Amino acid sequence: MSTFNVPTREEVNANNQAIFDNLNKALGFVPNLYATYAHSETALENYLNLSNAKTSLSTKEKEAVNLAVSEVNGCIYCLSAHTAIGKMNGFTDEQILELRAGYASFDTKLNSLARLAKNITENKGKTDQNVIDDFFNAGYTKGNLIDTIVLVGDKTISNYINNTTEIPVDFPIAQPLETTSA
Repeated sequence: MSTFNVPTREEVNANNQAIFDNLNKALGFVPNLYATYAHSETALENYLNLSNAKTSLSTKEKEAVNLAVSEVNGCIYCLSAHTAIGKMNGFTDEQILELRAGYASFDTKLNSLARLAKNITENKGKTDQNVIDDFFNAGYTKGNLIDTIVLVGDKTISNYINNTTEIPVDFPIAQPLETTSA
């Protein structure tokens, strides 16, 4: 069990308190991971700006990337959160498991995206050319590639914060992935 605390509203600076208030209004609570960012006076605002920035990827595409990256990085918090968010965005349990494994048998375009996100993360950015070629052949652009890499970085930040702090998961716990074959 972690000894790293999740700060309360009273334990963070005024700027982070205002962000907590906005998160409470929007989500009904402040997720533990977001609260943990607030140990820094600036990290929560900076992260939310990055996470909510404009992108060429759709919400479903973003979730495909989030699931694949979080699986590679072994982040139970993000896997649990993005399993819940994936369901809210119309993915089935089976589709979520496939995306976590880095593929999507149910959608050719999402398959190329999930494979790319997994490959980028596994290879620390030294992406296999055939995976990039498949991504472009599926109809994605160079702009989509850059946006995907930014999203991999965005999600890796949260994965690393959770994996380092081991704060409690406040979403239904994602089950371990049993098969990872594509």
